Amino acid sequence: MKNNRREFLKLTSLTGIGFAGAGILPTYGNKRVSLPSLALEPGNTSLLVPLNRFPRMVHEYFVERVRQVERTADNQRSALRTRSDAENYVREVRTKIQRCFGPWPEKTPLNARVTGILERDTYNIEKVIFESRPGFPVTANLYVPKGRKIPLPGIVGTCGHYDNGKACSAYQSFAQGLAKKGYVVLLFDPMGQGERLQYLNSEFKPRHGISVMEHLYTGNQMVLTGESLSTWFAWDGIRALDYLLTRPEVDPKYLGVTGNSGGGTQATWLCGVEPRLTMAAPSCFVTTFLHNLENELPADNEQYPPHALVLGLDHSDFIAAMAPKPVILLGQEKDFFDARGLEESIARLKHLYRLLGAEQNFQTFVGPDYHGYSQLNREAMYGCFNKVTKISDTNAEPSLVLEKEETLWCTPRGQVGESGSRNVFSFTSQLSGSLKNKRGNLNGDALKRAVIDVLKLPKYTGVPDFRILRPMPNRLYPKKFAGIYLVETEAKITIPVYRLDDNELVSRPPTGLKRALLYISHQSADDELRQEPLLAELIHNEPNSAVFAFDVRGIGESQPNTCNNDFLKPYGSDYFYAEHSIMLDYPYVGQKTYDVLRVISLLKSYGHTEIHLVGKGWGAIPATFAALLSDTVSQITLKNALTCYSDIAEHEEYNWPLASLLPGVLKTFDLPDCYRALASKSLRQIEPWNANAGKV
Repeated sequence: MKNNRREFLKLTSLTGIGFAGAGILPTYGNKRVSLPSLALEPGNTSLLVPLNRFPRMVHEYFVERVRQVERTADNQRSALRTRSDAENYVREVRTKIQRCFGPWPEKTPLNARVTGILERDTYNIEKVIFESRPGFPVTANLYVPKGRKIPLPGIVGTCGHYDNGKACSAYQSFAQGLAKKGYVVLLFDPMGQGERLQYLNSEFKPRHGISVMEHLYTGNQMVLTGESLSTWFAWDGIRALDYLLTRPEVDPKYLGVTGNSGGGTQATWLCGVEPRLTMAAPSCFVTTFLHNLENELPADNEQYPPHALVLGLDHSDFIAAMAPKPVILLGQEKDFFDARGLEESIARLKHLYRLLGAEQNFQTFVGPDYHGYSQLNREAMYGCFNKVTKISDTNAEPSLVLEKEETLWCTPRGQVGESGSRNVFSFTSQLSGSLKNKRGNLNGDALKRAVIDVLKLPKYTGVPDFRILRPMPNRLYPKKFAGIYLVETEAKITIPVYRLDDNELVSRPPTGLKRALLYISHQSADDELRQEPLLAELIHNEPNSAVFAFDVRGIGESQPNTCNNDFLKPYGSDYFYAEHSIMLDYPYVGQKTYDVLRVISLLKSYGHTEIHLVGKGWGAIPATFAALLSDTVSQITLKNALTCYSDIAEHEEYNWPLASLLPGVLKTFDLPDCYRALASKSLRQIEPWNANAGKV
């Protein structure tokens, strides 16, 4: 046993395994590594923790990209000098915002109905259901003041990420408070909350969680068709305002919006897209995209508008789009949404409103509390709206009596799904089928151009620089030695590439072999070099090929340790950077494909003009695109490759992460188009995976 322990301690010093104390096991991703014994038997690789030497690389890459966006945008904002400059800026951000959210769907009949009325002392609560899209119901409570001369100001109330939506105590509170002051308030459930769960089992219980979890599951899937959950959420708000304006009690001269947290998000987006609004009070959301990124703070799918960063937009710009109308920005000093970002937004907007001659229309209030729509914040909101409408002479919150959730239900048992209504998935699936019928089958150069366009691949020339790292001994790879080359595929991105050989490799890659085997991992090249039987088979069958393997950015050696060191959880780092990629209009799949193409360029420079490209699982996707685009690839083998993107878009259950999904791809092509084209490169498919990442 002493000898075994000595060997184990020697191994840990070489591989970087470390323990904080007895019983603490190392982890990889979200998986606990099993250590059943301290003995390292010949061929036993279970004690080798996969290498992860660059866990901050991806994060710092994105931070630098977004910092550059903010610097450029801030220079533009600082250059505003005149009223004309400010007016032009407002018009410009409105146009950019529409590019993020549009095009809007057709406005169809609301088919609104009232399913019940609650009589209270100074107001009634009507239980309303309307359709924001055909067959897609929205549940809402309409608070209507009693004994008031109509018309009255109307307010759209947007709810944050509470499971019970409109029944949440803070949101009931502001709705009741406004109603008692003389405002008509429509408070509606967001998708995935309250009475609007989208994925229900036979007992009408959630299949994919509530609120945040449902938002992510819904929003990730729809990116394949070029849609965005940001647009769906904003559209519900637009249609809520449409319904409010059908009511004779509402004065169209005074229309406001307020909401907190996720409701603050919706209120902010509505400021940017809804010109009928005359006042707004978003709470506990506005900061900056950069602060959220630097602070490793993931957000919901609807909180990442596509293209926003590449267009130079920030949270403040959605408020700027409403200028010079009255707005109050609300926050909390102890909020996890960084108050420093709120201060930066306030400074930008004060400058803009000052140039527009409407400085009095811009207000702010930062409470002393943690995240939430506190009474102090609500009273600041009342004050802002009262200043505009003169409907009430007091900002103090009246006494409130909160309702039970079931009392506020618009449906018999608290879910619209009971009536067989459509869910979001049904729209995504239908759109995918429609796109399939329209796009036809691309091939040849047309397919290559389409792939380059959808991947947003940057142009490149020349050979990437690389560093030579010291070899890692005792990794139990299929060959005795491994040289490690740290390849700079683009600025701030350095990819370790392993070159396996029976001879020691401590210098630049050797030349002399025309053919190379290049393996793109599913999750860790280091681990899969030991564990993947396909690799052992290929290496055995190709004795005259140089052997290379690597991880594309964001997995394996560069798997991020950010976002609480969560990787594949719904709110984890893999999702976090995939979303920022969408805002930067540089898809994560495109970045990973670029890594493969740059490594191929390096291999070609060392005489490997015939490359057998091998990709597994997630790695099979960038491998497919790189093989299609590179003439240096002469053969391609894919194991556990995704059957097609439409399989994910058209199945209610799927398991592929957002990082593997290509935004808008189904508008132009699908993976089978690429597979057909790769037949000329002797494509071999092994155990393809469907939407559920199971064998077909």
